[in-house]
Amino acid sequence: MKHFTSKQREIAGKLQENFTGGNWSNWRWHIKHSITDLDSFEAVSGITFSREERESLQKTIETFPLSITPYYLSLIDVTDWQNDPVMKQAFPDARELVRQDYEMADPLSEDTDSPVPAITHRYPDRVLFHVSNSCSMYCRHCTRKRKVGDRDSIPTRDILSQGIAYLRDHGEIRDVLLSGGDPLMLSDSYLEWILEQIREISHIEIIRIGTRMPVVLPYRITDELVDTLKRFQPLYVNTHFNHPREVTGSSRAALKRLADGGIPLGNQTVLLRDVNDCPRIQKTLVQKMLQNRVRPYYLYQCDLSEGLTHFRTPVSKGIEIMESLRGHTSGLAVPTYVVDAPGGGGKIPVAPNYLVSYSPSKVVLRNFEGVITTYREPSEYPHTYCNRDCDSCHLQLKLDEARENNATGITQLLSDEDDVYTLVPENTTRISRRQEEEAE
Repeated sequence: MKHFTSKQREIAGKLQENFTGGNWSNWRWHIKHSITDLDSFEAVSGITFSREERESLQKTIETFPLSITPYYLSLIDVTDWQNDPVMKQAFPDARELVRQDYEMADPLSEDTDSPVPAITHRYPDRVLFHVSNSCSMYCRHCTRKRKVGDRDSIPTRDILSQGIAYLRDHGEIRDVLLSGGDPLMLSDSYLEWILEQIREISHIEIIRIGTRMPVVLPYRITDELVDTLKRFQPLYVNTHFNHPREVTGSSRAALKRLADGGIPLGNQTVLLRDVNDCPRIQKTLVQKMLQNRVRPYYLYQCDLSEGLTHFRTPVSKGIEIMESLRGHTSGLAVPTYVVDAPGGGGKIPVAPNYLVSYSPSKVVLRNFEGVITTYREPSEYPHTYCNRDCDSCHLQLKLDEARENNATGITQLLSDEDDVYTLVPENTTRISRRQEEEAE
């Protein structure tokens, strides 16, 4: 089987007696055989812990559950597991129980900005739709650790119907992001039902899906799933690669399947201490993303969720990384570095300062090399002060799509683009007589 390694065969054999290899590419097999306890992890990975380590790890798991897919576990470098980026993202750490007074269960106030269950409405024209709280793997850096794995908070069809009704009732919403958990944990048919309900709403222009499946369980990206998704275009998929090691033959195949299906792809990376807080790692990651037709979208500063202190870096580290990208690699590869503001303030972009100074006639700029240059401002510029009085604005505000074919004359009669079926010259005797009769 393609991309099936001897290490993966060994892991599968420990999880299923008489394993033949046929199930490794079955995503449901991985869900069924996910590693959720320390004994299983030690048996499958070959990594062992001391009694003291097990006790502290067990306490962590009781608060923040463990779940790793066999596929993602197979990526761990067991010869250096203490420093392995896959291990750090997937396996519990006793430091998760060290809570600071500024940490919050819901740092982004998603629940506060929830007008109805499963909906977070923060920005004017778009909403977050929590369609699932289940994940194939529980990422240790998850900002929604309060919900993921909580079977009591899994949205029911009734709850999702309330969310769909909210979308229908709010005409200002043009963009819906399906999130979770992981929306692709839902069956194709259930996901299809959700997408059908949303796509029937006339004012919804685009649908986005946030998923980590291409990273932690790429076999979920089946031909059948892609066939379902591409029925609801325009639809975008944002995934979540944090390290180049996560880009494997299987993940590349999953991304190719989505891209070949005509689905635009983006990637959201979280800046994590001792995982990817390195300019070299980040540059390699964004370049690998572009090679696989994935646009680097956001680099997130780690949120102030409970249990994430050991993952957080200073914002200055993110600035340093952005400095190493802009000008040093393709602009297409440069994500936007953002701090998702605590309290629900939304994403705030943060970047190195390239504007050195300015005056009414010039701006002084610097480039990635440190070259200082000037840009001459226009000598005359009649400022347009926008007071939102669009009726008196001199700009052309005809914002509908321009017509590409304005047929006239006989060509207009031959076309089917309007209801014109006859051309009548002006001021004929017959038309003049008709107009006189109508005036009497």
